[in-house]
Amino acid sequence: MRVLICADVIRPSLEWLVSVPSLKGDLASDLAVVRDRDGFARLQAHCDDHADLAAPSRRLVLQRAAVLLAAKGGTVGDITLGDVLELAETETAVRTSWPKDLPVFYSVLSELDILGPEAPTGWCELRTGGQQSPEELIDRYRIECRPIRDLLVEYLRERQPALDYNSLRGLACFLGCRSWKDLELHHPGIDTLHLPADVATAWRQRLTSRPETVTGRDGATSTVTVPRISFRECLAKVRSFYLDLSPWAIEDPGRWAHWVAPCPVGREDTGRRKHKRQLKARMDARTRERLPVLPVLVASVDQRRRTADTLLRTARQAEPGATFTIDGQTLMRPLLQPGASADKIWAEDPTSGKRRDLVQEEEYAFWAWAVVDVLRLTGVRIEELLEISHHSLVQYRLPTTAEIVPLLQIAPSKTDAERLLVVSPELAEVLSTIISRIRQPSGPVPMVPAYDWHECMWMPPDPLLFQRRFRTEHRAVSQGTVRKILKAALADTGLVDPADGRPLNYTPHDFRRLFITDAVMIVGHRDINVTLGYKAVHPDEAVQAHLAFLARRRSDRPTEEYRAPTDEEWEEFLGHFERRKVSTGLCGRAYSTPCIHEHACLRCRCTGRTPLNALESKRSATTSSPASTRHNARAGSAKSQDSRSASPAPTTSSPRSTAGHTALSTSESRPREPPEQTRITSSENPKKTEAGSAVHLPLEHLKSYVESVRGDHVSPVQPRTWEMA
Repeated sequence: MRVLICADVIRPSLEWLVSVPSLKGDLASDLAVVRDRDGFARLQAHCDDHADLAAPSRRLVLQRAAVLLAAKGGTVGDITLGDVLELAETETAVRTSWPKDLPVFYSVLSELDILGPEAPTGWCELRTGGQQSPEELIDRYRIECRPIRDLLVEYLRERQPALDYNSLRGLACFLGCRSWKDLELHHPGIDTLHLPADVATAWRQRLTSRPETVTGRDGATSTVTVPRISFRECLAKVRSFYLDLSPWAIEDPGRWAHWVAPCPVGREDTGRRKHKRQLKARMDARTRERLPVLPVLVASVDQRRRTADTLLRTARQAEPGATFTIDGQTLMRPLLQPGASADKIWAEDPTSGKRRDLVQEEEYAFWAWAVVDVLRLTGVRIEELLEISHHSLVQYRLPTTAEIVPLLQIAPSKTDAERLLVVSPELAEVLSTIISRIRQPSGPVPMVPAYDWHECMWMPPDPLLFQRRFRTEHRAVSQGTVRKILKAALADTGLVDPADGRPLNYTPHDFRRLFITDAVMIVGHRDINVTLGYKAVHPDEAVQAHLAFLARRRSDRPTEEYRAPTDEEWEEFLGHFERRKVSTGLCGRAYSTPCIHEHACLRCRCTGRTPLNALESKRSATTSSPASTRHNARAGSAKSQDSRSASPAPTTSSPRSTAGHTALSTSESRPREPPEQTRITSSENPKKTEAGSAVHLPLEHLKSYVESVRGDHVSPVQPRTWEMA
């Protein structure tokens, strides 16, 4: 059988080849001799170049290539992307489990350019689904009533142009799962939007709660019913769905008219005033509970990182079978089989016999420390944290002292507002440690693509700082990994929630609330009221800090704007309001601006009519002839022109009054210079900078900021230059 397969006389199916492990053992070596010697030699050499690949992983790469050649024919260079996907589905179906080391096989083929230039760079990028259509979003919930399913699909299509994908996906969940699928489960056979009163009431009651699995102190799990916080959002979406059908039925009766029905959600059900107060109270209580224990968490993750690093370095130096003790922990290096993976360092507890992966423990401990420190020192959101790249570090040279100030660029996220943060010495030390860890031996930071979980699409590769090496490829750290790392770090601290006695839970957004509560600064918010919503302890301090911020901004403005006007200038300014009175009302032209329509006051939008002028104009329009109306209009315009010509034309700009001062700039004074603004431009030569400009921040400048110079490598992609005009 093996001879016939190698001679390409027969081509068995993939299912048969995968299910016969004895055949695959020598198939690769036989095919390398008679079919494609050079192709298998390339695979073997590439696997040997990766020292972190264990012998079983290398053997699986050659076996999978041999299986594809036996089933499809051709050579190693003829393997396509479809062949790899078919092999993955076949192994999953035959073994009823996820194929081992299949991402390694894909990575090897991709790095050798066997799959072609259009193939995704990583296995995760290949297996992750993209955006789904409205039909696919609704069909996830398996709605039995076909007309209702088609209606929901058509509704999503109508709303799709005005919504981003994340909002569209949420709307499909509220309408398809939380609303109609719940009605079908509790009322089988329902097929109309006109819900009886008892059915609608029961559905609203079920929507207010949800089941949750909790773990007690003894480790046992149980299912309890907890309140659903977002049920009002679902009620609002359902109410909008019913109310949208009515006007649409008028525009297109044949399509929407037969679906119009009374809305089961009243206006009082979607009231948010009380809900917002309750939400604010919960956030305040959560912030007050976590702010005092933040130093404990910071110290714990730092000590955990140092201990894990010491354990790993000691274990690497220990011989197999040797015992070592670090910080009261006694561990032993086990004896491993030949060809075991070199990227894992195992250690066993002699007392319990539990085996620990010290490499994974050190990695989790390091990234927990990095995540906690960056979040608490910057107050950024989790999506902004994971989008920080090597190019986000820029330097700004002060125009007065030529001092270099490191800055951190935060990419737009929630409010689409880009901002720059000053890097403190503590934050600079954290960022320099991350860069030193992830950059390659040759210097540059690896380019990795990141997945946008909100829009369900992959972003272009970027030198992201939060990335991990997974076997033969680098992967961006995901939001789920960040939450998992934080949960493990909090469990190690021993902190408990005083409300229920369970381990204390920190979300990434908790650090943003703590940062704003502690520092009280504007963090990407355009309204002070939004910042006050985060401030939980002393709101008056936020107001005072914001007023101080405005005072500092005013101090940077030219003093000419805030000088006190002379008596002549003030009288001339007040005279403007007397001279603007005309027979048809009040002229609303801006101060020191000419009339642009030759004093046609009746047709001017700037004319503000008093109630008496409006009544006289209405009577004149109904009783006077068109000729007399035009005559009165010309008379009023002439009177207005005469009243304006009686006084000299003003030559000053419009003043602005402030507390105790009046800003006034006369024609004799120096013209006011425009305020300083930040201009973001690209530069082809980032090294040539002057005072007052900002450029890409090399690593040695960042580390010299914390007195630890280690190198000046930057990423291969052209860095951006930031110039402050």
